[in-house]
Amino acid sequence: MAMSASTKRVITATSIILFVGLGLFFLPMWAYAAIVILLIAGGLNEFYSLIEKKGIFIYKYFGVLIGILIPLSIYFKFEPTKGWELLFIVTATLIFFILQFIRKDSSQAIVGISTTLFGIFYVSWFFSFLIKIRFLPHGTLLVAFLLLVTKIGDVGAYIVGRSMGKNMLITRISPKKTLEGSLGGLGFSLGAAIISKLYLPFIPLIHLVALGILIGFLSQLGDLCESLIKRDCQVKDSGAHLPGLGGILDVIDSIIFASPIFYYYLLCFKLIP
Repeated sequence: MAMSASTKRVITATSIILFVGLGLFFLPMWAYAAIVILLIAGGLNEFYSLIEKKGIFIYKYFGVLIGILIPLSIYFKFEPTKGWELLFIVTATLIFFILQFIRKDSSQAIVGISTTLFGIFYVSWFFSFLIKIRFLPHGTLLVAFLLLVTKIGDVGAYIVGRSMGKNMLITRISPKKTLEGSLGGLGFSLGAAIISKLYLPFIPLIHLVALGILIGFLSQLGDLCESLIKRDCQVKDSGAHLPGLGGILDVIDSIIFASPIFYYYLLCFKLIP
């Protein structure tokens, strides 16, 4: 009997949660960073492939290279000046303009440069915060918290949406997402955050509740943002690497916005002992 797409989706998502959750406690930092960088490279490549389907000229492989250098600089703590990543982005912008000077055709120059840089921000820089979080005290537990809250929220939204969903959320962007599924996912994220008090005793419960709601909301927003991009490019999935889930970008989309905001939330409220 053939396995349904919905069953594949749940199994794949659950496997990712278990693999990442358990793997965090056994992987050395270099292996963890390597996985993050591979996900960034794969996600950025998928993003640029989507853009190419719209007929927009971009420097795809150079963009992926720049995107890889950002997490590498974070891992090796290569920071010759404060705000090094922003200086890096400025340098990359100048390089993209120089490459356009060399190109014979000047059409789509603005769109190409803007889209290439957006991909670096959207996929590489934001997702690189997973490495920054891991470097914090108790970083392994904090990364586990972030991934579990986002991914359990994903699974919860899917299960509740499939079983109880009636009212559509934003049909023109994601025709299958429902309001009930969204609320269900938020509830699952909140529950996962509250339970995390068992292994994050140094974070007050009120902040875990706030983070559960905030990360749950941001993970769904990230999913909708990627759906908007795919809808604009007229594709269903960013790739076909993972059964039932699509591509790499389809898996990391819920973490992209949550990672940097989680990181700055921890620093802003001084929750790191």
